[in-house]
Amino acid sequence: MEQQGVFISLGSNMGNRLRQLNLAVKAIGQHCGPVVKASSVYETEPWGFDAALSFFNQVISIEPILDATALMECLLEIEQRLGRKRVPGDAYTSRLIDLDLLYFQKQVIETEKLIIPHPRLHLRRFILVPLTEISPDFNHPILLKSHKELLSSLSDKGLVSMLPPSISI
Repeated sequence: MEQQGVFISLGSNMGNRLRQLNLAVKAIGQHCGPVVKASSVYETEPWGFDAALSFFNQVISIEPILDATALMECLLEIEQRLGRKRVPGDAYTSRLIDLDLLYFQKQVIETEKLIIPHPRLHLRRFILVPLTEISPDFNHPILLKSHKELLSSLSDKGLVSMLPPSISI
């Protein structure tokens, strides 16, 4: 699966955060493809804005049953079914669930609706820590560095703490 490299990040900082992640993982497995690997759940600081609650974040790897565009559409539908209300514009806000397609194999895709690999994944500790946990040696297809290498050179110092397994999904 390491070469397949279909990775999705999940985040929630509203409501029952663990339940939201669990529901999203289950829905992704049912509608997008079987979940092959799942990172631990991490508590993280909001990135790019202030919020009352911290985020719970996780990264999963799947065996997709859809192409990249259809997979992204499926993720957006899952967000909507789980109560996500998108705010117009680019402002970062609190959210019940946030699903981002990070990689689709080694593909580089740039369309109006989809950019793969995710254009900011290499800047975010809350993404790189769980990615490194489940796939340390996967190479970013543009930057040509492994997750381990990207994490070690990261300037983002935001708090990323693994939840104890007894609390995690």
